[in-house]
Amino acid sequence: MRVQLSPSVSGIGIAASAALLLAAGGIGGPAYAVTYGTPSIALSASYLSGAVGATGDPTVTVTVAQSGADASALTVAASASTRTSVAGTGDVAVTGTGGTRTLAVTAHAQGYTDLTVKVTGLGGKAATKTLHYAASPAVQDSADARYLTGASDASAAVDVGGGYVVVANDEDNTIRLYNGAVSGAPVKTWDFDSKLNATKEVDIESATRVGNTVYWLGSLGNNKDGEYKSDRNTVFTTTVSGSGASTTLTYGSAYHKLRDDLVAWDKANGNHYGFAAGTASGQIPKEINGFNVEGLEFAPGSTTTAYIGFRAPLAPAVPGGKALIVPVTNFDKVLTGTKAVFGTPIELDLGGLSIRDLRKNAQDQYLIVAGSWAADDNSDPEALYRWDGVAGHAPVKVLDLPTTDAGAWEAAVTVPDLTVPGGRVQLITDDGDADLYGDGTQAKDLTHPEWQKSRSTWFTVS
Repeated sequence: MRVQLSPSVSGIGIAASAALLLAAGGIGGPAYAVTYGTPSIALSASYLSGAVGATGDPTVTVTVAQSGADASALTVAASASTRTSVAGTGDVAVTGTGGTRTLAVTAHAQGYTDLTVKVTGLGGKAATKTLHYAASPAVQDSADARYLTGASDASAAVDVGGGYVVVANDEDNTIRLYNGAVSGAPVKTWDFDSKLNATKEVDIESATRVGNTVYWLGSLGNNKDGEYKSDRNTVFTTTVSGSGASTTLTYGSAYHKLRDDLVAWDKANGNHYGFAAGTASGQIPKEINGFNVEGLEFAPGSTTTAYIGFRAPLAPAVPGGKALIVPVTNFDKVLTGTKAVFGTPIELDLGGLSIRDLRKNAQDQYLIVAGSWAADDNSDPEALYRWDGVAGHAPVKVLDLPTTDAGAWEAAVTVPDLTVPGGRVQLITDDGDADLYGDGTQAKDLTHPEWQKSRSTWFTVS
């Protein structure tokens, strides 16, 4: 007997069609029931961080399958939460069809929860995976905030086109490439430990780009215990190839005596800024009379003279002192091993604040991220100043930066044309000392890199 399927039957799944054929009258031989295997489920990440009130939080890719069934027949949803006040099952949204789905979580409160993600297949069979979720609290300007995960101590950033940015972390020697428009993990990473022969972090605190060369500068100061660590006495270069998501960084060269050159220069000029005392054994770098570099940018119209911006000391080293910039007039030659040559120092009135970053645009318009010299809880005032890069010309405050949220403003990515209304600058925080999830653990000490993060926010400056 020949069985002809009707159009309505041919439109159903293959497995169901086979079952109908076997059940049809007149077919010889035994009928076999369709069997389904246990569904499989995999998460692209087992740990995920979000933020209360955030826009565009990171997501997780869920991959599912079941033998004997089409993946589109499977359902995926959160089935349990260990702390519903942080995020419940109804706060988990799964989109997409087929074998790959996208899972997003909406956070309601700071803290942790384990979310059970369940795939339900045919034949009443199911499987689960656990997603370990952490939520940081709401912040000001949350609509403009994005979170760069994988590290929490962002300290310097350089634009590489298409909204992408390479970011240094002062707790390691890895440069990370991010899509600055979204929250999430780095697109690429480059670990320069072996190239730098470094056993500890360089403590990268500043960077700038000329052409396809990026200069990365360590803090040059002692560590937090007042001990000299040679790896911090480093400036090195990388060469940029490509742009945007296709960016590649290649190691160039390094110089390990810039701190020594600065101390010798200051000694030769009567110890005017106290660099020798600021680098002495036992001296904490983040003191008003310490020694700590956090700004690097080239002088107006120059690719050879670089401005070195100091977080400490102030000039003079008293409350209300001025922020200090020391020009290196042969900075392009320093990376070939040539001793640094210094120009006339520049002292800027930033209202008693010091330099946390220094960035200019093609029109030689500068923005200065100004903050405290102290290693405090980041609640001290921070501000943005505009400047024309000319010694003797006063900087002008653009805006006071919010300081009630976790993290300190550390890096400016690009400077818009400050003569055009509505120009915005992207700033990034160092959240390493922040208790992001309310459990008393500093972000830099979190054991899962997916939970470590720094915050990026856009501010209107013109």
